Amino acid sequence: MRPRGLDEVVGQRHLLGPGTPIRQLVERDAPMSLVLWGPPGTGKTTLATVVSHVTSRRFVEISAVTDGVKRVRAEIDLARRELGMSGRQTVLFVDEVHRFNKAQQDALLPAVENRWVSFIGATTENPFFSVISPLLSRSLLLTLEPLAEDDLREVIRRALADERGLNGEIELDPAAEDHLIRLAGGDARRTLTYLEAAAMVADPGKPVDVAVLERAVDRAAVRYDREGDQHYDVISAFIKSIRGSDADAALHYLARMIEAGEDPRFIARRLIVHASEDVGMADPTALQTAVAAAQAVEFVGLPEARINLAQAVIHLAVAPKSNAVVVAVDEALGDVRKGLAGPVPAHLRDAHYKGAARIGHGEGYKYAHDHPGGVVRQQYAPDNVHGREYYRPTRHGAEARFTEVLGRIRAVLRGTARSREN
Repeated sequence: MRPRGLDEVVGQRHLLGPGTPIRQLVERDAPMSLVLWGPPGTGKTTLATVVSHVTSRRFVEISAVTDGVKRVRAEIDLARRELGMSGRQTVLFVDEVHRFNKAQQDALLPAVENRWVSFIGATTENPFFSVISPLLSRSLLLTLEPLAEDDLREVIRRALADERGLNGEIELDPAAEDHLIRLAGGDARRTLTYLEAAAMVADPGKPVDVAVLERAVDRAAVRYDREGDQHYDVISAFIKSIRGSDADAALHYLARMIEAGEDPRFIARRLIVHASEDVGMADPTALQTAVAAAQAVEFVGLPEARINLAQAVIHLAVAPKSNAVVVAVDEALGDVRKGLAGPVPAHLRDAHYKGAARIGHGEGYKYAHDHPGGVVRQQYAPDNVHGREYYRPTRHGAEARFTEVLGRIRAVLRGTARSREN
């Protein structure tokens, strides 16, 4: 079912439009080098194969898993001779290029630099970490995205109908199609593999249903609707389990979402919110962990990013809890919405422009760094909210120390404690 031309490629529309590098490589035989970066099953090898089918170039495929420098140099020598004798160009496709070490990648540089070959490297790893800078700088980096649900449905329906596939001999229930898409995780190759396995074990004349698909791929169907009650119920239980410090329950719901094909970026966003909403200053590092997990999802992707998400879940679940941050900001917002904004005190207003002093802006402002402890008695809030205490630290975790510290600061600001600046 591998596409025979660019128009048959499913997904990656951002790479296949008119005037894009791939189009130019195919339609104009323009010499260029590309690095294709994306998750498995998104079309990296497909795009390289299409180039071999529709151009007049010689096409050579090398696997970084099984081939070494000797093979690379031999193919480059052949490409130079072919170019010199007949003018025919060579496309050198290196699959899993990140598995080549620095010395092996260095061997590609002369051929890329001198245009002896049009180099196409495919990698599932971040090329900024796994491909040497000289090779990357001489190549166009094209990023492939996981296939969307509609793209996977197109792949399935083609495979069911096409004579190269199942040729209309197998029917697939809608529920089984939805489950197959969830299992695929944006990977077209996995989609076709699972579909083929299900077709092999299906009873003759009967459609492939969820039970057949489960038997074929040995994966239970997780009852989960990304746009229905299950989506909201599971994420609600997930957050409440973390809030309740039950790491085991939280990991269960995380596993359910991952297995059902939930967008890992959605899970990561919820963890970032929870880190401030329910942990807050009781463990300020919780937010750092949640943000790092979200970055890991973007850089690594599933399945590896499940580990990063699990680490963040465990951190947040076992962390001391405080909702003082969300209470504080919501109370402040509530006052502003009630109209309790008030004018900014004159001594805090911008005094950097000519004439500000004549209207009293900045007059009497005390520069905190000029005073012991960096705190000085001074009014900062507008009159109508002066003295309001939005942030009320708990005694939980790291936040316990802020209770005493904030108490001392507020006493100095309001003149209720003896200050050493006078």
